[in-house]
Amino acid sequence: MIQIKNPTELKAMMKAGELAAQALALAGKHAVAGISTWELDKIVNDYIVSKGGHSPCKGYGGFPGHNCFSVNEELIHGIPSKKRILRDGDILSCDIVAELDGFMGDNTKTFMIGEVSDEAKRLMKYTEEALYKGIEQAVAGNRIGDISHAIQTHVESGGYACAEKFIGHGVGREMHEDPEVPNEGKAGRGPRLMPGMTIAIEPMVNSHFPNVKILGDKWTVVTTDGSLSCHFEHTVAITNGEPMILTLESH
Repeated sequence: MIQIKNPTELKAMMKAGELAAQALALAGKHAVAGISTWELDKIVNDYIVSKGGHSPCKGYGGFPGHNCFSVNEELIHGIPSKKRILRDGDILSCDIVAELDGFMGDNTKTFMIGEVSDEAKRLMKYTEEALYKGIEQAVAGNRIGDISHAIQTHVESGGYACAEKFIGHGVGREMHEDPEVPNEGKAGRGPRLMPGMTIAIEPMVNSHFPNVKILGDKWTVVTTDGSLSCHFEHTVAITNGEPMILTLESH
């Protein structure tokens, strides 16, 4: 069931979104060659806690980290590890969720570690552009399929593929709510967008093929051919006018 947020709840979502965005920016600032993803996880979680929030990913379905840090061919759900040391040329997807006063902010950005390949830069460019193409369609009266189609069209125009199986979602008091927000689909299909809906739009894009697999740790999702993947995400509110991005460092 899709949850419609009232103005008070949207203000709370905005505050949670700000905290998530600030934590994500902090992750990017510290994401340099030589640091471990475990250290990044601690930095981010300590910041969220210092602001009165907490990281709901910890323990979610048994997930052992506070946040997800995925490197290169890792698409999503990378587990923070002292052994996973970032190197020059890596790309790092940081998926940060913050809960504040009972509401969630969910956002992701892929960062460059040092100087990365032109291939990586182009993949990141198309994925981030696809996110904003999707957000443009997040207006009252449209349907979920309009968002999905916009993302898919842009991703495929660059010669890339949306990762199979994994999709965006509603977000609010829970990290994952209705509706599902696929990265592929037909315009004019799916639930109609209404003011007060809050959704996480998150293109997850592979360099070559949509195929992915889950590693033996039961969490980390990687491309089957070892090629690069990329992930960008914002939490967005449907309004009576333009889409409102909730995961901004300040509003």
